[in-house]
Amino acid sequence: MRTSLPRAALGALAAAVLLGACGTQTAGPGGEGAGVCGAGAAGGGPDSGAGSGAEAGASAQDGVRVVGMVEQDRGGASSCVVAYSVTNQEAEPFTYTITFSLTGAEGGAMSNTEETVASVGAGRTVRRTLEPVPGHADAGEVRIIDVKRVPSDEAPAPDGPCPSSGLRLTADDGDAAMGLRVVGLRLENCGSRPYSLDGYPALGLLDEDHEPVGGIGIVPGGEGIALVGGFDDPPRPVTLDPGEAAVSGLMWRNTTGSGEPVDVPYVRVRALPGADPVMVAPDLDLGTTGKLGVSAWRKDTANGASAPPRP
Repeated sequence: MRTSLPRAALGALAAAVLLGACGTQTAGPGGEGAGVCGAGAAGGGPDSGAGSGAEAGASAQDGVRVVGMVEQDRGGASSCVVAYSVTNQEAEPFTYTITFSLTGAEGGAMSNTEETVASVGAGRTVRRTLEPVPGHADAGEVRIIDVKRVPSDEAPAPDGPCPSSGLRLTADDGDAAMGLRVVGLRLENCGSRPYSLDGYPALGLLDEDHEPVGGIGIVPGGEGIALVGGFDDPPRPVTLDPGEAAVSGLMWRNTTGSGEPVDVPYVRVRALPGADPVMVAPDLDLGTTGKLGVSAWRKDTANGASAPPRP
């Protein structure tokens, strides 16, 4: 999945490559350009068991490394594009969602683009190229600003084939107002039989290493957090026919007092206790409140009138 979206930079800038050497020329016989990307071009195949020498000298973040510029044949014209690698050092396949930032030749921010690299095998390194973003051919630099990685068997599936569970669970980008945060959860029945709900999503809060985060109370509704219309509605039985969806929401305050602020990058969500888990990455900045509210599932109508309550 490759999408371009305006998203704020997250975290430290971990890798960057200048694009000033990038150009385009007509390819010669055999479709190969003559040094379009200069001496910094990186070679090698798309998959390998370890990083190449070109990769070893670059900065990296969470297994993602900007390699450099590589030549790519596009219909008889050879141009240079950014190459990056993803190395999975875990013992099981992981799926990576990477946010790149493009800056102009003078250093100003131009656009962010997000790419997902699915199912990188345990101990494997894969090579990918960053597709040019329309309208930003004059980009001067690309940076890695955020990396999220989840076990592939728990990765959200916002599009493509329906998961084997028959359910598609995703989280939205969230809303914020005066320190109050709300992230919406959506559960779609993409299977072939009805699915019944009655209650709240089951949540597991996880740190950057996917280990449990303790000391956070998960409360029904907005108890002690905020009064938001609809968020405190009690659970009611919901039956989702194929093609229908239900919504819930997470709510918290980013308030900092005494103690160490708590950040929760990942949440393991089960539609109901015992259901197949899906790991989402909402980046909960809980401050020192020690509390996260969750609303009950309710049916999502076609016009969005039953979307999760917002502040």
